[in-house]
Amino acid sequence: MNLTPDVSANVDGWGISVPDLDSAVAAIAARASRSESFSVFTLNLDHVVKLRRDAAFRSAYRQATLITADGAPVAWLARQKGAHVSRATGADLVLPLVEEAARRQIPVYLFGSTGTVLAKAGRAFATHTNDLIDIAGTEAPPHGFDPTGPAADAAIARIAASGARIAFLALGAPKQEIFAARAQAQGVRCGFVCIGAALDFIAGAQVRAPKVMQDTGTEWLWRLATNPRRLAARYSQCAVLLADLAVVQPLRQRWSSTSLSRQ
Repeated sequence: MNLTPDVSANVDGWGISVPDLDSAVAAIAARASRSESFSVFTLNLDHVVKLRRDAAFRSAYRQATLITADGAPVAWLARQKGAHVSRATGADLVLPLVEEAARRQIPVYLFGSTGTVLAKAGRAFATHTNDLIDIAGTEAPPHGFDPTGPAADAAIARIAASGARIAFLALGAPKQEIFAARAQAQGVRCGFVCIGAALDFIAGAQVRAPKVMQDTGTEWLWRLATNPRRLAARYSQCAVLLADLAVVQPLRQRWSSTSLSRQ
């Protein structure tokens, strides 16, 4: 298996360097075993919306070591360009990666969410690995945490001092990606894996969509139904973006190509 990132497709100009979940787990574990400094981002439509308007987010994404296709639409868009890409979400990454970390004796760090969620997730990891997982530390940053401020640098120093080689970041986008890029820029010998709400799912603080909806790419419907006030505007923006990427841009490119061929 080739563990060297190789952009196999891009969506709105952002390269997907890892084609599937198994490749992502293998690549992350290999880098962590070598004590490398790296980051892992999971691209979805909401990220692409934010990337179009947030310079700091774009800067962080340009530094990412590994990028997976988190959303079903992103994976579909990549496949339309001929790439062999399947979903590898932050939520799907965590448990297989914890298993591999336990097998290889790679210490992990949990950063983000709440203290209650971190404690429950830690217990779930211990149960899942027969107490073989080495959790080097956990930390729930305060509300309003600034991923670019002094508190972030202090947290990065604590993660570095813990000896962790994989840090799961559950801050949500774009905070977790900006924090990961800052830690990587400081040369911390650890992999910073951005996982969104994954720890909340594992701890039972949030309920993830049924497996059939995950497999059919309709997980967004579940999330919208369970949290319409927070997600309606976000998903509307994502729908407009998807129409642009899937329909408008290809038509524009086809029209441009046809116009050039007639000249």
